Amino acid sequence: MSADELYLRGDIVAEPLVSGWYAWTHLISPATLAMNVVGRHLKIMASFVHAPKVHVAAVKNPKMLGGPFIDYAESRVAEVQSLIEQTRSEQARLIAFAEGVHQLNALLKRAATGAGLDDLYAQVPDCLRGYVELFYDARHQPTFRLYESLLYRSAYYDRTAQSLQLHVTQNDHRPFVLSTPRLPDATSVCVQLPFESPVLDRFFRARYEPTPVSRLADELGIAQESRALFRSFFTSEPPAARQRYQGEQARIRFFGHACLLLETRAFSLITDPVVSFPYRGANSRYTYEDLPPFIDYVLITHNHQDHVLLETLLQLRHMIGTVIVPRGGNGELQDPSLKLALQALGFKRVVELDELESLELPGGKLTGLPFLGEHADLGIRTKLCYHVAIGGWSTLFAADACIIDPQVYRHAHEIVGDIDVLYLGMECDGAPLSWLYGPLLSEPLTWEQDRSRTLSGSNFARARELVEMFGPSQVYVYAMGQEPWLNHIMAVKYTETSLPIVESNRLLDYCRERGIVAERLYCMKETFHADAAPVEA
Repeated sequence: MSADELYLRGDIVAEPLVSGWYAWTHLISPATLAMNVVGRHLKIMASFVHAPKVHVAAVKNPKMLGGPFIDYAESRVAEVQSLIEQTRSEQARLIAFAEGVHQLNALLKRAATGAGLDDLYAQVPDCLRGYVELFYDARHQPTFRLYESLLYRSAYYDRTAQSLQLHVTQNDHRPFVLSTPRLPDATSVCVQLPFESPVLDRFFRARYEPTPVSRLADELGIAQESRALFRSFFTSEPPAARQRYQGEQARIRFFGHACLLLETRAFSLITDPVVSFPYRGANSRYTYEDLPPFIDYVLITHNHQDHVLLETLLQLRHMIGTVIVPRGGNGELQDPSLKLALQALGFKRVVELDELESLELPGGKLTGLPFLGEHADLGIRTKLCYHVAIGGWSTLFAADACIIDPQVYRHAHEIVGDIDVLYLGMECDGAPLSWLYGPLLSEPLTWEQDRSRTLSGSNFARARELVEMFGPSQVYVYAMGQEPWLNHIMAVKYTETSLPIVESNRLLDYCRERGIVAERLYCMKETFHADAAPVEA
């Protein structure tokens, strides 16, 4: 190994950005990006420039956590103003698109009265012409759908707006991603490459393989003035060797939030990947060094920023076989296609699964089950629970599903039967609809409507229904967002009196009283399952 061949340090964070904002899937799909630029980014930045002291005070108030406040000092007003001007210039096409969406909604409300819609196509705003289909639903309400695949192949999908910001992590704190853009500073390095670039795979592979740093800097387009800092992100110390799991029993490792790594001798599978970084003084956790050299399957349960973490997915892309996502993306603005987004991001094999569709696994089977709730009663299909059966053992990854109608799950239980292990989120005091989906709405909600339609998972009563129905011997509450390295995407800080803690404690007590192993997962956990031996072909 030459002196120039080094390893990427484990404590290097690589934040994906779109026009300076932390990238999540709604900033990948052109239509939802347009609506967020206008309805979120420009509004928040203008507010900060107008009243920075309000923002500075708000981010210090725990009650304002996750609110529309930029987490920067007043001294950075000029930089935010510059980003506003840059956004208006570079994203002018998307800004016009967002205005066109509002104009089209107004047109349909005014002119689509139940008669034929053919003549209205000529009145569709020019920026949307050729990208929408007008129609009535079965209740004769006018609406439209987007040809999202065409938008990805148009000028609206601007790869030049994509970049990575690299820096060393020394603690878990990062500003909240929905409200704070990432401004450049002297401690970070900018990589101006589209997310689909194979060069990024070579960069992230350097975590495990010695790589010529000078050549990598050239391929990444690192500015000369940043090269010394970039080189400091590498080390000559090799990481611990990674090996594929060869145990007789299935092993499940909890990496935090909704991220579970299931490994057998035959395959590996990870759900909603969120992987942390090691640093001096960090509490116990699994990191990238604890992953196998190859992950056969990635399961995505739903299209929220804490379950489709592009920061993690991009770093794993070179070692992923198949990404499995819920079927959706029928052109509804609030339900962009996960498959299209991930394909645009360079993932080669993305498979959509629908409710009760199955996929054969080596020695087992994966089945999609209905996912109710946690989407504020919006028409969103991109959500799925996953039932995994291996040999005579099975588990259900229920994510944030809210058991609003138990009969749906009774029908599902009749098909898949009892399970051994249940994983269920219980964030039952979720944010209102407008917090995440506000920029996509054609009309504002009343305060009462907004607060009654929340992004909430199951409370005790609803979770108990699922336990009684599926009869697991082990129940794990997960996806609570409590891990300290998730503050930038979750913005939650629970106490013992917080409703999700109170309700999940009730479930744990209920289960333990009945001899069911029960635990609320936090940071890391490893379990082994003797009955989950793959059936040999």
